Order: sequence, then structure tokens, then C-alpha cells
Amino acid sequence: MNLLTIKNLYANAGEKEILKGLNLEINKGEIHVIMGPNGAGKSTLANIILDNPQYNVIKGNIEFDGENINKLKTDERAKKGIFMSFQTPEEVPGISVTNFLKTAQSSRTGEPVKIFKFKKELEENMKKLDMNPSYSTRDLNVGFSGGEKKKNEILQMLTLNPKLAILDETDSGLDVDAIRTVSKGINMYKNDDNAVLIITHSTKILNDLKVDKVHILVDGKIVKTGDANLAEQIEEEGYAKYI
Repeated sequence: MNLLTIKNLYANAGEKEILKGLNLEINKGEIHVIMGPNGAGKSTLANIILDNPQYNVIKGNIEFDGENINKLKTDERAKKGIFMSFQTPEEVPGISVTNFLKTAQSSRTGEPVKIFKFKKELEENMKKLDMNPSYSTRDLNVGFSGGEKKKNEILQMLTLNPKLAILDETDSGLDVDAIRTVSKGINMYKNDDNAVLIITHSTKILNDLKVDKVHILVDGKIVKTGDANLAEQIEEEGYAKYI
């Protein structure tokens, strides 16, 4: 069943046109990967899906779970079940990881958090992600290493359990072990009722995942779609033939 449909999307960053007629369809139960050279529009696409106000849709439609979401704001889209992991997670002094996740989960579901169940699941997920349990009481991302910040993003994904998880270069700057942990978290999250959109420059994060489709994004358009073998081809040959 279709979860995300993007039709003929044109979008700007400021006055600069970035996306130029992009089309994309993601079904429930699928993992999609977007690759492309620097400046192709990969991160712009992620930010547009979640309505980052720094980007503007000029024309085109975004449908999520059967509903046109063009006019919905970021928080409304998040409540519908869209999650995004950022390249550079923000540090938030004064708010602990636990309190942030409790508030976010309550906002997402519209219901009070059941504390005992919440803490138990949080502890289990942190253990599976090889995170020190003491991090749950620390201020969000403050003093975290790059790897711990990325693991914390995956922890948020597992806690909030969105319908669509967009991972924007979550693997960037991570060593092999940390990439494996991120892949493990994606596999823990993934089921037949949700979907994952991974934006990456590297194929390492894909090694432990069952990828359904790989899209090559060049100059604001998806110019090629294939299976996981396409990512390996790009790793070997680069993007020259698509530019």
C-alpha cells in the first residue's frame, strides 16, 4: 500500500531552484535509498517532506498515507507520522533525553505516556543500540560524540515509531561499528506498516539492510531507479554517466 507519493515537485531554497519536477513513490514495508552528487537536492527533498520553512514548494503535490499534506506545517506532518534524522543533530541544553522523548511521544500520540512501560522500552532500546544508559538523564545531545548523537536519533525513531523515517546522512562520519548499530536500529524499527527513506553518499549503511529501491538524484530530478545493485554500481563508477 502506498505511503508517500511525490508528483512533479518543484522547490526552491531561497531564490534558487533546487528540485525540478521530482517524482517518487514509497510503499509501506519498503526501504528506499536516495543517492546523488553534492548539490543534487537530496537534503532539500528531505526538508521539503517535513516542511522546513527555509524551503518553498513552487508546484507539485506531496501525498502521505492517502492525504495531500502540502498545506500542513512541520508539527502537523510529524503528528501524521513523518520523522527525520538530521545530518547534524542539535544540542538542547536543559532538556534531558528522557524528558524530550516523553514529550515528543505524548505530542505524537496525543495521549499521556505510561511511565513504567516507556522507561522499560527506552532502556531496552538503548541496550540494543549500545548506548550507555546514563545518557538518558543527560541534556539532549550536549557533550555527545558524533556517533552517540546519531545513535540518539535512531533511539528517537524507535521511541516515536513513525510511519515514515527519513534518515538524512545519518551514517555520515561514523565508523564501521557505529554504522552497523544504526543499521541494526533500522531493522528493529522496520515492519510491513512503515517505510524508510535513506539519503546517503555511502553504501556501507546498506550492507545489513534489505533495500527495495535505489534512486539516483541529479540536478533536482530522479534520473534512475533500480534495486540494491544500483548502489553498488554507483560506488564503483560514480555519477558521471547520469550528469
